[in-house]
Amino acid sequence: MAEISETLTSSDPPFDPKTMRKTKPGLKRLFLTLTVFISFLIAFPFLLKSIEIYRAPLPFEDIDLLSTEMENHHLLFPCQFQAVFVNFDDITHVNDLGFMIHSHMRKLTSQNTSACGTCGNNFTVAVTIDSNSNCINGNGNWQCGVLNGFDNDEDFDEYLELVLDSKNKNTKVYTVVVVNRNEEEDVRVVVGKYRNAWIVGKDDLEKSVEKMAEIFIKVFVNGGKEEGSIRGEFMPVGADGNVVLSFSLLNSDPHDWVYDWDFQELNEILLAPVVDALRPVANISVESQVLYHTPKSSYSYWDDTQGSYIFSTKDLPFFVNSNEWHLDMSTAAGGRSKVLHFVLYVPSAKECPLKLQLPNGEISMTNGFISPMWGGIIVWNPPACVENFQMQHLSRQKISSEDLKMISEVFMGQLRQLFGLKSESLYVGEFATSVLLTSEKGFAEWELDVLSRHHTCFNLLQCGTTLGSLSRLVQSLPRMIIMDEIGKQVKYSLEAAKLSLGNVSLGYSDASAVSSRKARALAEDAFYHPSMMSVSYYSFEHCFAVYSPFFLPVSLHVLLAVVREWKRYKVENRKYLAWKDKLE
Repeated sequence: MAEISETLTSSDPPFDPKTMRKTKPGLKRLFLTLTVFISFLIAFPFLLKSIEIYRAPLPFEDIDLLSTEMENHHLLFPCQFQAVFVNFDDITHVNDLGFMIHSHMRKLTSQNTSACGTCGNNFTVAVTIDSNSNCINGNGNWQCGVLNGFDNDEDFDEYLELVLDSKNKNTKVYTVVVVNRNEEEDVRVVVGKYRNAWIVGKDDLEKSVEKMAEIFIKVFVNGGKEEGSIRGEFMPVGADGNVVLSFSLLNSDPHDWVYDWDFQELNEILLAPVVDALRPVANISVESQVLYHTPKSSYSYWDDTQGSYIFSTKDLPFFVNSNEWHLDMSTAAGGRSKVLHFVLYVPSAKECPLKLQLPNGEISMTNGFISPMWGGIIVWNPPACVENFQMQHLSRQKISSEDLKMISEVFMGQLRQLFGLKSESLYVGEFATSVLLTSEKGFAEWELDVLSRHHTCFNLLQCGTTLGSLSRLVQSLPRMIIMDEIGKQVKYSLEAAKLSLGNVSLGYSDASAVSSRKARALAEDAFYHPSMMSVSYYSFEHCFAVYSPFFLPVSLHVLLAVVREWKRYKVENRKYLAWKDKLE
């Protein structure tokens, strides 16, 4: 390159070319190298912008508040109870009686270790005295003198529901009526299919209070659940709030006989009321199928005493034949929906009749069993078992309406057990044995309240846990893509959770269950969003490893060139200054 020079005088002093130079060093080479280096610096922010990961803002503080609140505080519903004493002429102090009931209920509440989804101590009790001598109403909705005689429990239950008119009220009041009848020595305790119960007979006041408190807490609040029952966290509802009831009729060996069913009739008898009753808890869809050549996996043996083939409870884990029973063919189940299988198994002629033997040696009355979170199975022995089955050879028959009705009752009991409720119509308590009236919907109103409360608690816990995990995951991976859709799902999930908590504080169990189900579904959708599995989840170290082979060699050479040119310029400039000093 051409160097800019200056002409000196002819009378020059001695010149040493190693330490001096007569011309001023040029800046063009240094300027060019600096220009390239500065252009790299200017382009660096654009490079970072081009590899920037889009992250929609998430409300981390709100997520942490919800998660902490659900983990540290039990979800308690406000409950309202009403105690009515009929024909108790010697009771005059309502406040003392209310305090007695309240204290007994607190004792039972303290025994409940799992308080989430219950009332805890957040309840009120209104006491009413309805006798011939006086009528004392303690803020209840009972009208004195309305109680008449009744012939049966079903009629009395309907009469109480008409008198209390609970369907037209937003708040749900659980009522226990104690009717003192001296002519009846035996005390009868009945829990209706609505939110009412009654105790009839000659009983001591203290014992009546104990029975009443037990019904309030053990039945109306806890659902009559016992140790060993299916817990609320194992409620068979999918993460998206959907449940598919898959009914399958299995003909073990169609060479013996082939049976079909009128599933529309089964749907009208059993399923339609159940789907409508459980709507606050889950969106339920139903499907059915008939399969052939479906033998069981377990073995059975002939028992002369029973006159049938026997399979025991030890054989239940091997009963389902996964290779031959093609049950997982649901078209209605999608995403994270839960499928409950209900199987009606028709055994072949060589093992018919087939009966289930219980551990105590007795034969099962229902001839069926359940598998938690999977479904239930009924072994149905066709009438051809005791007849000449060769006459029925290869003939297609339909299960009779009478048998189908009995089968539907067993299926209903299995469904109740899968949801953690009792299948029988008796509750054996510490102070009394209560008769539980059955509903045509399969679930009593107070049982639906229990399911809604427990399901709300579980949904909100899962929602808080899922959103908390999402929050920690997003904050730990700063280069994770967060789409706007995920941000909206998190936002709507928090809003639904707050709405559910508001409904809980007001005691609206159905509305809180619906909102909590939506909150959990949105939280699950956000956590398992397809964009969350993008390949762009690399750390900064990974990003550096990807782009450094392209830019690091060139950048290093440019930087070294700038340093080298700067050093060269300083050396040449010192030589020029030394020559000028010698001239002076």
